[in-house]
Amino acid sequence: MNLKMTGIDFTRAGIDIRQCFSFTRNAMALAMEQIRQNKDIRGCVLISTCNRMELWLSLAEGARIALPEFLCGLKGLSLTDYSRYLTVRENEDAVEHLFYLSAGMKSQIIGEDQILTQVKEALAFAREQESTDRLLEVLFRMAVTAGKQVKTNVVMDKANFSAAHRALEFLKEQGNHLSGKISLVIGNGEMGKLTAQALMEEGADVTVTVRQYRSGMVKIPKGAKRIDYGERYHYIPKCDLVVSATASPNLTITRAGLSSCLGDIIHKNQIYLDLAVPRDMEPAIAQREGVAYYDMDSLPLEAQSEEMCRQYQKAEKILAGEIQKFLDWLECRDMVPRIQQIGADAAEELVWRMEKTFQNLDLPESGKENLRKQLKSTAAKVVDKLLFELRDQAQQETLQKTVEILEQVYGEQVKS
Repeated sequence: MNLKMTGIDFTRAGIDIRQCFSFTRNAMALAMEQIRQNKDIRGCVLISTCNRMELWLSLAEGARIALPEFLCGLKGLSLTDYSRYLTVRENEDAVEHLFYLSAGMKSQIIGEDQILTQVKEALAFAREQESTDRLLEVLFRMAVTAGKQVKTNVVMDKANFSAAHRALEFLKEQGNHLSGKISLVIGNGEMGKLTAQALMEEGADVTVTVRQYRSGMVKIPKGAKRIDYGERYHYIPKCDLVVSATASPNLTITRAGLSSCLGDIIHKNQIYLDLAVPRDMEPAIAQREGVAYYDMDSLPLEAQSEEMCRQYQKAEKILAGEIQKFLDWLECRDMVPRIQQIGADAAEELVWRMEKTFQNLDLPESGKENLRKQLKSTAAKVVDKLLFELRDQAQQETLQKTVEILEQVYGEQVKS
């Protein structure tokens, strides 16, 4: 295994830095196309969410790539300026990280559900781009399965919260009552829909923006109203709360646009909530009187309760078992060429021992050679079948010892 990842997350950098490393789907596809040109890279997966960006690479054995420099090159950024924000993990350390990440154990909101879907979608997108290999396929698939195991068997405090839910809880903690509030949600992706649904559950009057050319195709939460995205500034003067959660690289709300639509109108505590990375809203809107502005970094990290700590430990036990399953698969995978070599050596010996029998056959030399090849192929398949069956049913230590003994046997025969 030659597995490496590098990334940036909310624990190491604020949103101003994180947004420099975020990828839209189009940018991700272009990056993967560029990555595929490197012959040392067998597979890659990119994870890009509000709170993190991670580049995963499966490399040829012995290959070395300076990942922070490689990532900064993809983004056109200076390594000197950004290297201190980037984390690098390799092999088993990287494996453990992905399993914990998929289970929501490394999220800003411990145990949140959305990251599991995001990891799954990252693999699916890489697969669409033909950028994965066997190692990354199995690793990500088993990590997602482990995350589902945790979700099924561990009940975290507020574990079903998304960033949208946490943001609304934060607003309520600040004394803002959401019931009856006129709210505009800009964006109808996963985060936008979650926000709209959560606001309606609080009793808010919710309107969602939809791009005109997609208006008939986009589904929004039942009970929400819709307006064309281009009409958002016309609707804002009526609003108590404006939330933006798009995947667009462009700003959806600017200070100039807000000044144009509001003019001299001053709302008391009109709230603007930006749940996107890169930002959707220009931070300078906070300078306007009567405006309260919050972004992802405004959401406080919660201290873990005693019950949360107990549940976390329970999740750790589940993850330890699932991680070991992957490592067992990996060890067996690495044994495949060794098993195949044993089969080939055993077949070679069988043909050698039957050479006198071949010489006594009433066949032309070409027929004898063809028979040797068939016997060698059949013998190798029989030995392979026995050893692969042992791999699937025996304890790992038993398989390892058996392979080592057989390698010694055939190694000595080669010497003699």
